[in-house]
Amino acid sequence: MSKLISIGTANPSHAIDQLSIYNFMDQLYNASDDERKKLKLLYERSGITKRYSVVPDYNLDLRKRELFAFTHNLEPFPSLEKRMALYHQHAAPLAVQAIHNAFINQPVSLTDVTHLITVSCTGMSAPGLDLQLLEQLHLPMHTHRTSVNFMGCYAAVHALKIADAIATAQPNAVILIASVELCTLHFQKTTDYDNLTANALFADGAAACIVTGNNQSSSHMATLHGFYSEVFVSGKQDMAWQLSSTGFLMTLSAYIPKLIESNIAGFMNKALNQYQLELKDVNGWCIHPGGRKILEALELQLQLVPTALQHSYAVLKEYGNMSSPTILFVLKRMLEDAGVNGNLIGAAFGPGLTMETFLIQK
Repeated sequence: MSKLISIGTANPSHAIDQLSIYNFMDQLYNASDDERKKLKLLYERSGITKRYSVVPDYNLDLRKRELFAFTHNLEPFPSLEKRMALYHQHAAPLAVQAIHNAFINQPVSLTDVTHLITVSCTGMSAPGLDLQLLEQLHLPMHTHRTSVNFMGCYAAVHALKIADAIATAQPNAVILIASVELCTLHFQKTTDYDNLTANALFADGAAACIVTGNNQSSSHMATLHGFYSEVFVSGKQDMAWQLSSTGFLMTLSAYIPKLIESNIAGFMNKALNQYQLELKDVNGWCIHPGGRKILEALELQLQLVPTALQHSYAVLKEYGNMSSPTILFVLKRMLEDAGVNGNLIGAAFGPGLTMETFLIQK
């Protein structure tokens, strides 16, 4: 059994309201009146009011953009190299901000860290984020490093699973997880469903958490008690993430909410059996807000009360879908909510189609 000591979060300085992003897209697409109405409905019904980006482009008139601006029509379109250069510039500082927030008033410090787990699917290089953080945080060069890459929105749950295994095997361990995603760097201007949806949902953010073994300080937010995951290969073509010369390409079909809706009840029953719990024993639901329709599908199939996913909806509204850090934003809110106690079930979804869960006790 491992202890979750703290969670810290951070977002870039560019906070952009959803209507401003719609206006940017509306200028770019040169859509017909009918297409424009459909696009506006997509943004208005997203459940999002604000998102964050490391670049200011989405809040500027097309003629005034600074970083993606080559010409009025975005030609030539920004290359993968350009996007990765921006990732290399912005990802580590944002992660460092979240990490420092995680260590505020905690019984452990950066000098106690024995293991570093980095999580990201929106940028890669070698040496990469892990070594950047090692240097910028002045961690010992012998710190154990693990990188979780390209696993998408459920990756932070996988990182918690790794941290739990380390803490169980090494009770003196202090594991730092740093999850950072710069989704907005991979904006694509095509008007297919995948890109229209991705452009309406995804945002940038970072989260960090500290996990320790039992031999460390007893002061902690919660304890990790188990994990259960499953892959539904019937949906492997519906959610995917591929590299291209013009950035990473997202496949995000309209079928995903239905796919989750048709499988979530049986999947969750298996997870609860793994945890030796029944549905009535669950005191809180920490669900990754991949989109409003996904949350509504879970509410329907698990027969949840209207307030059960309030923290998931709040994170979606205030930040959008930041991919892997998002579940930690939701978990932080729940652990800081005095009205939430007992058995908390977390769940996130990603490419595969993969469903990951965890049991945490507050």
